[in-house]
Amino acid sequence: MRTVLQFDCTAIVFKPDTDSQDLLAVMDTCLNDCYDVPRARDIFELTRKQQCLHSLLKTPIFNKFLISYGTMAARHEQHRKEWLHEAWLLFNRMQNGEESAVPNAETYVLMTLLWKRHEQESKDVSPRFPEDAVRMVLNRGIPLPSLIPHCSLVAEDEQEQEELVRLISRTVASMGLPLLVQELTQVRREAVENEIVIEDDGSYTEVKPSGDGKQEVLEIPYNIWRLRDSLKNIGTTHKTLGDDLRARQQLMEQSVYDVAVDRLKHEHQLLEKIKTSNLGTKSLRALMWDWHQKLVKRLQDDITVLVQEEAATPPDASNRSLQNLRLGSFVSLLGPEKLSLIAILEIMNLQGAGGIEDGMKITRALVSVGRAVEDEYKAETSRRYGIPLRSYTPGIVPRASSYFSPTGYEVLHARRIAARQELETAESLRAPWSHQVRLKVGSFLVDCLMDVATVTRHARDRTTGELRSEEQPAFAHAIEYFRGQRLGIIKLNPAVANRMSRDGVIETIHPRQLPMIIKPRAWLGVDDGGYLTSRTSLMRYKDSVEQLVYLQEAAVQGKLEYICAGLDVLSSTPWQINEDIFKVVVEVWNSGVRFGKIPPLVYEEPEPTMPLDVDKNPVAKSMYNLRRKEWTNNKANCHSDRCSINYKLEIARAFLGEIFYFPHNLDFRGRAYPVPPHFNHMGDDLSRGLLKFGDARPLGESGLRWLKIHLSNLYGFDKASFSERVEFTMAHLDDVYDSAMNPLTGRQWWRKADDPWQCLAACIELRNALESPDPLKYESTLPVHQDGTCNGLQHYAALGGDRQGAAQVNLDVTDRPSDVYTFVANMLDASIAKDVENGVEEAKLIQGKITRKVVKQTVMTTVYGVTYIGAREQIERQLREKPDIPPEMRFKISAYVAKQTLAAIGDLFNGAKAIQTWFTLTAKLIARSIPGDRVEAAQTFGSTNFARAGRLSTKDLASNRVAKEQMTSVIWTTALGLPIVQPYRKTKRRQVMTKMQSVYISDPNAPTEVNALKQSSAFPPNFVHSLDATHMMLTALECRSQDITFAAVHDSYWTHASTVDAMSQRIRSTFIELHSSDVLERLESEFRERYADHKFPLKALFSGKLLKTLRNAGCDIVLPKHIEQEARSQIAADKKQQNDDVDDSELNENEEEDADDDPPPYSLGKSQTNVRFVNVVDLFPPLPRKGDFEVRTVKDSLYFFS
Repeated sequence: MRTVLQFDCTAIVFKPDTDSQDLLAVMDTCLNDCYDVPRARDIFELTRKQQCLHSLLKTPIFNKFLISYGTMAARHEQHRKEWLHEAWLLFNRMQNGEESAVPNAETYVLMTLLWKRHEQESKDVSPRFPEDAVRMVLNRGIPLPSLIPHCSLVAEDEQEQEELVRLISRTVASMGLPLLVQELTQVRREAVENEIVIEDDGSYTEVKPSGDGKQEVLEIPYNIWRLRDSLKNIGTTHKTLGDDLRARQQLMEQSVYDVAVDRLKHEHQLLEKIKTSNLGTKSLRALMWDWHQKLVKRLQDDITVLVQEEAATPPDASNRSLQNLRLGSFVSLLGPEKLSLIAILEIMNLQGAGGIEDGMKITRALVSVGRAVEDEYKAETSRRYGIPLRSYTPGIVPRASSYFSPTGYEVLHARRIAARQELETAESLRAPWSHQVRLKVGSFLVDCLMDVATVTRHARDRTTGELRSEEQPAFAHAIEYFRGQRLGIIKLNPAVANRMSRDGVIETIHPRQLPMIIKPRAWLGVDDGGYLTSRTSLMRYKDSVEQLVYLQEAAVQGKLEYICAGLDVLSSTPWQINEDIFKVVVEVWNSGVRFGKIPPLVYEEPEPTMPLDVDKNPVAKSMYNLRRKEWTNNKANCHSDRCSINYKLEIARAFLGEIFYFPHNLDFRGRAYPVPPHFNHMGDDLSRGLLKFGDARPLGESGLRWLKIHLSNLYGFDKASFSERVEFTMAHLDDVYDSAMNPLTGRQWWRKADDPWQCLAACIELRNALESPDPLKYESTLPVHQDGTCNGLQHYAALGGDRQGAAQVNLDVTDRPSDVYTFVANMLDASIAKDVENGVEEAKLIQGKITRKVVKQTVMTTVYGVTYIGAREQIERQLREKPDIPPEMRFKISAYVAKQTLAAIGDLFNGAKAIQTWFTLTAKLIARSIPGDRVEAAQTFGSTNFARAGRLSTKDLASNRVAKEQMTSVIWTTALGLPIVQPYRKTKRRQVMTKMQSVYISDPNAPTEVNALKQSSAFPPNFVHSLDATHMMLTALECRSQDITFAAVHDSYWTHASTVDAMSQRIRSTFIELHSSDVLERLESEFRERYADHKFPLKALFSGKLLKTLRNAGCDIVLPKHIEQEARSQIAADKKQQNDDVDDSELNENEEEDADDDPPPYSLGKSQTNVRFVNVVDLFPPLPRKGDFEVRTVKDSLYFFS
């Protein structure tokens, strides 16, 4: 196995708490447009004095203060000297090494500009600063040309920018440095050539109503209208900017809210002309425009009052609590008009989220609005300050070289570091907000919205028949019970909810998360890459500060180069819309009828009829309610599916004729995903059918063969040999031609395929190739897939050397592909036949009905930790498609089949089960261990109050010290150097008072215990996912080094038909190299190093069956009898104590998280004065014995990936 860098297992990095994070956010907002520089300075001084917080202050933050001090000097003439003194004092401290940050290129440009603006006052401090600055830059090894891009960032206008550049150039020339003068001249010339000028050619025209004023405004669903407005920029930019792709992409990433306000205003003007006034015809957009106008005025007044009140009561900078958080600086970041649109659009988007009918959870709503304000502020700031947007495309190693050679790695690292230095300015604009800040900001905006948003409802008086009108609030605050918990929710007025159900507001798309028309920026760090101006994170994780810290530290140590390079390869794959498929889909869509998985425009199933005896017959009433509920759900799903497909078609329509790209990032396990969420190659069959590669390759003889095999695979004939699949395609060549030429009017053979839309695309591609003058020279763009056979089991078989398992998942050499799903189904048939003979009722009902489809999902997910309950639900979903199984028997039959399936898999893959057991036990031990330096604290439990009470209460037992010290996550490092931290922890909540109610929010920065149950059960699937992700990344890098176009959907690898053979070689070679490195031994070694000082409470061994399970797994645990007896007696005493102390649990109002499902595995008894511990690594079970299967056999396996 190639040598790769590893993450330091013992690295410890400081994590700021929530209050410290809030301080940085307040400081950032106070500096924005110099809102409150004195307050920011006070916080700055406080932070610099505290050693634990000092490390958070990086060079970009110091630079932002230098900018603010210079701005204050220009604005306040009477205090100019004071502010200039502050700036020079801070700079000198940085230059002399008295601060945690050192000057960079931007720092020297800032101070040169400050010296130029206030030359007279600055000469007293540094008479010849420009020359001194050049010397300082050269002494620090900063490339002098890197100063030029920063001139445009700090100067107020182009004239000042030009003067600043000339000053630097003259200074360098006067110092006798001609070569540097030439470099500066070249950089200036390139900057002028690359300047982007965008002009409006007025080519966009609005659709006008007919002259009679009676034309009905078409009710385009609100979410589709939002999408179309966003996508309109793609065509508009092509007209105005031509082939300047970078300028077009930059314009496409403009704010969604800028687009929305213009569209709402236009809709309002249009409706005014048509004179629509009542809700029956008044569109949702017209209502939103009314709310927007009222809310803008309300926000202007409220923000003014808020700022004045805060100015009258100076804050206490030493107070770090949330109560000292002042909102004025946050709500002043954006204008009232944009804040209004954010509040309205985000609230409307959340309707129905989280299972709340016609409403939303209030905590989620407030945090979402606050986060939207934060995101928009940072995007706007990036545009305002012009963050360098050079084409940081992936640093590709020459084809003859390898990514994994020392030279290749050094090239990757050097290019990434150089690019990172030019983006340092962006970091100062990205002080993250905590959930508390987001909640407070969201509460302020939503409270104002609920006060002003109204809707006029009309109804006829039942007695007089008179039409009456009433103005009602559009939103209302209420309390509901949800999953046994009281929740605060925001309810929509029924009139608004009905309007939304007709307009179809389900979700919206952010225009900064569309495909890109240029290659995405290379990944330079944990939050630098992908889009030009929109911030995107390298990894997707939910409130896991620990994962972020490890990821940042790995980036600093230069250990993410292969991960970033792999993402760059995936992101740089070009795509285009398959216009042939698009035309067919549009024709089907416009017909409005059901077509395969495309739902109809109007749900065609009739509503169930209510029985006449429904009031007298409880059984009939129950059956009617069940049928009607199912009908309602199916109707809602039909509408939802149609909206989803509409999204895909609108995006595809916008990108017709374009070459585009999908920026990628990772989940916490290392799996890669496209960032654009609504339309990408990881979508459904329709999405994949609409896509093809943006570059073409001639088929050749091999490519033509693979194209035929690919068509056979898509149709569902994929369990035969390759030659038989080719014969299948040729035998149906007439059907292929008919499908390609008459997809909707012919025999429609393609519709019977497993993946019909992809099959149709393959039919069209094969027909075009065969009809071309020379099929072997046909330029093909269709992606051809190579899929793993139950890839999780493939990795398990390779890990354990399991020959039997390897044969079932095509790791071994065979003449025909093995089908593990069919094999398991046959095992079930044999088992069911025996049960039929024994008179088992469930066996009689299911005999002869077991197919590979019934068991496929369960077999596939077994290695990912599927439980019996999960397996039963999976099988029940498949049984619903079998009408001959009575609905009332589905539960019993699915339970029976699930038990039989899990038993069959256990017998078939013994090696996998043994490894899975090792994973689970090791993770359980780690999750329940504590660091050695916390043992003393863990032994001192309780308080004097406990002793006076005479007994421990249930609440006290739950908060014992040992359980509270269990904060150890399961952490490991992939072969490519990616640190993975399992995020499963118990939630610690903070109560935050808002104007509407008191809410509880999770605090991700607060140290909390891990959820040991989830840590242990999730580790096996997570580790296997990290393995398949590593294999995919290795393959991507190898393919790029050989100029092979590559895309992937986890364990399905795509390339051109002509390069399938070459890609297949790389798939096998990387798999062999990965599993030849003793993966399990390396993992165990890392665990023993990382957790060497961790201790395990001996008492926990005797809770449940842990000790027995460890001994069954091969652990040689011998304990003195008196210690075992003491531990067991203490556990018995604690159980008795807990039974005596049972108390009704209290439900917290407005709780939104799931209840903790991992109670402490043991409790400290009141008689205990000391806790015994052992080294956790001494309890690790031995690795399962490896079988005799040799992984290098995979090299000769034809059907390993096929």
